[in-house]
Amino acid sequence: MVSYAVSPPPQAHLDITGSDDKFPVRRIYCIGKNYVAHIREMNADERDPPVIFQKPADAIVKNGGEIPYPVFTNNFHYECELVVALKSGGYNISEADAAKHIFGYAVGLDMTRRDHQALGLAKGLPWEITKSFDHSAPVGPITRVEDSGLLETGHVRLKVNGEVRQDADISLLIWKIDEIISKLSEQYRLMPGDIIMTGTPAGVGAVVSGDVLECSVDGLAPMQVRIGGAAA
Repeated sequence: MVSYAVSPPPQAHLDITGSDDKFPVRRIYCIGKNYVAHIREMNADERDPPVIFQKPADAIVKNGGEIPYPVFTNNFHYECELVVALKSGGYNISEADAAKHIFGYAVGLDMTRRDHQALGLAKGLPWEITKSFDHSAPVGPITRVEDSGLLETGHVRLKVNGEVRQDADISLLIWKIDEIISKLSEQYRLMPGDIIMTGTPAGVGAVVSGDVLECSVDGLAPMQVRIGGAAA
């Protein structure tokens, strides 16, 4: 048995719809600039390939949880998106084989410190300050692919306090799911427990303490989270 000098952190995990088993989260990969309408609202170049970045596994907030309003921002934004969970992986996965590695799907939020994103983009700085902070990765329960089928279409929606703010279809992804898995595996060895946030559609915006966010993708378990008070 390994003896640790300090107590190790708990294993990050997600619930699985219809099961008491938990899905252990290893890494959170994220894809930016993957819907044309969102690229336009961010005044970015439609010809640029989607951006790949990561969030820490312990940034996960589960369904029904609370997201403390984060430190170091005055412009806190939601980005609702489809999440893909992997049961296997490897390097250089072909697009034809990509679907074989999918465990299931969930709905998630890429929470963003928007005020720091503009400065980072202007100066070519890393995205961690704007994307990879505490509680920045709410993700709902995973629906197994055996129950949902392979997802190629389906509305992705977000409501803030009951008002629809984002409503698009995953068929509009620039990089499709098979392409995302294949491209990621060119740069990283994908592993069981990895999850992928596939990108957000147009309609992103700011939230404040007390707001309730409801997120859904057709055929998957929905997710609801609340924005809490300032992080202590």
